[in-house]
Amino acid sequence: MIAAVDHVQLAAPPGSEPELRAFYTGVLGMTELPKPPVLAARGGCWFAAGGAVLHLGVEEDFRAARKAHPGLRVTGIHAFAERLRDKGATVVWDDDLPGHARFYSEDPVGNRLEFLEPLAPDGASS
Repeated sequence: MIAAVDHVQLAAPPGSEPELRAFYTGVLGMTELPKPPVLAARGGCWFAAGGAVLHLGVEEDFRAARKAHPGLRVTGIHAFAERLRDKGATVVWDDDLPGHARFYSEDPVGNRLEFLEPLAPDGASS
């Protein structure tokens, strides 16, 4: 029986860890998690915020995930979007999911990221 999602893994090109760290910690405000030594030797990095855990693994023939993506629930989505814009990230709003405010962005290596917040019963988000 499945109890929860433990983490989501995205791929990244070799040597991109400094860019990923700057984005996931500095722009998104996530915390880097230490990788076990045997896994750290493979490269990549892990991040967490709230209940979300993202693993970025090195892939030699890397191609960014353009359709597949994690959906990250946020609070204060408009302020969060402004934070991303202020730090140079793209923000593309999408109104197609009823009951939610949401936008898409991408990390420095081109992986698609979705950010969403449920709307209050009156249709407002924070």
